[in-house]
Amino acid sequence: MTEKLLFTGKTHNTSGRDGGTISQDGTLELKLTQPHPAAENLFGAAWSACYLGAIELAALQRKVKLPAGPQVDTEIDLNVNDGSYFLRARLNVRLDGLDRDVAHDIIHAAHDICPYSKAVRGNIDVETNLL
Repeated sequence: MTEKLLFTGKTHNTSGRDGGTISQDGTLELKLTQPHPAAENLFGAAWSACYLGAIELAALQRKVKLPAGPQVDTEIDLNVNDGSYFLRARLNVRLDGLDRDVAHDIIHAAHDICPYSKAVRGNIDVETNLL
């Protein structure tokens, strides 16, 4: 199978009181003054957006029609233990109107599909919860 590049996200970040981030294509521009948990919020937003796409793909692969408006609430915890920082995450998913066993299958399959989930696998504790 031949690898194909689909997209490259490019951002420029600055720190300090007037810090911020801007994407090269201009679709993202945020003021990020310090101290602020911006990295965890941005990571959660990006991961949940990707995870929603993975949920849609997992449902399509299983020929399951998703209910309107699937939702993911992502919580990213920044922790410290003996001076070492680490992350922990929860992906809280709503697939209202879908059989719970089918929904569980889809959210677990999505966790195997999503590139963000793959990137952190084995590196941080992750819970996928069906609400």
